[in-house]
Amino acid sequence: MINKVTLIGNLGGDPEVRHLENGTAVGRFSLATNENYKDKDGNWQKLTEWHNVVVWRELADRAEKQLKKGMMVYVEGKISYRKYAGQDGVERNVTDIVANNLRILEKLEGSGSDSRFPVSEPARSAAAVTMPADAPPPADGDDLPF
Repeated sequence: MINKVTLIGNLGGDPEVRHLENGTAVGRFSLATNENYKDKDGNWQKLTEWHNVVVWRELADRAEKQLKKGMMVYVEGKISYRKYAGQDGVERNVTDIVANNLRILEKLEGSGSDSRFPVSEPARSAAAVTMPADAPPPADGDDLPF
């Protein structure tokens, strides 16, 4: 079975990163993807979808240091569904994209590259950190990152 998501979009805000009691970093950010289509009258429409992205460990640390609102990024990961009861006692459903690969699709300051999209670079360079797909979040009893 496969649970894999690939998104390219723009950050809706700077990542929010915190550290759990055991020191593990966990971060969250919103990502906007756009789809353009023609409606029944032949007019172009733009549909924006918002995705909640969660990053763990080294990927969270890197996101905190390098990602800024508006940046275009490539995110690869899996869909995760969870339920929780809000402070008002109402049960809520949340859909997250748990990222295990993240690539900045913009020129980084000081990178010396004139290209907006990297042509070729090793998978473990400073611009791409991959987490094992089967690496579960830490079991500290707090399954809500924020």
